[in-house]
Amino acid sequence: MDVFEALKTRLELREYDPRPVPSDVVREIFEAARLSPSGLNSQHWRFIYVDSRDDLKTLAEISLSGKWVSGCSFAVVVLTSPKYPWHLLDAGRVITHMQLAAWNRGVGSRIYTGYDEKAMRQKFTIPSEYHIACVVGFGYPKRRVVGRKSRQPLETFVYKGRVGQPLEF
Repeated sequence: MDVFEALKTRLELREYDPRPVPSDVVREIFEAARLSPSGLNSQHWRFIYVDSRDDLKTLAEISLSGKWVSGCSFAVVVLTSPKYPWHLLDAGRVITHMQLAAWNRGVGSRIYTGYDEKAMRQKFTIPSEYHIACVVGFGYPKRRVVGRKSRQPLETFVYKGRVGQPLEF
C-alpha cells in the first residue's frame, strides 16, 4: 500500500473480526517498531505483547477508555524511559510506525491511554523505571473500513512565516 494512501484510509477501530493475526504479520509490526526513529537513537521503548483472551479481558477491565481491546487479536503495551525528555515523542513515532505497518497488511488498530496504573504494573510486571505510554490493540476490521475523515482545511492551521497568515496552496 502506498504510504499516503495508508495515511488517508487508516482509522482507529473499535470492532474487530475474531480471526487471529498471523505471526509473520505480528513480527512485521514489531520490525516496524524496531525501525522507528528515536531521540539520539536511544531505542528506549519496550513492548509487552498480549494475546491471551484472559489478558486482553484484563486490559479492558483496567482501562478507562479501552473496553474494546478485549475484542482485538492482540495488544501491545508501549513502554518508554522517562529519563529521556523526548520519550513521549518517541512513543508517538513508534506507535505510528506499528499502526501503519499493520494497516499495510489489512490489520486495524486503536490506542488507549487511560488505565489503572497500579493494576497495569502489577498484572504485567512493569518496573517503575518505565512509563506506560499507551496500549495499542490490533486486529482485522470487523467490517469493511471506509477511510472518511472529518478534518479541518489546511488553511486553518498551516501558516506562512507567522501565526495568522495562512499558507495558500
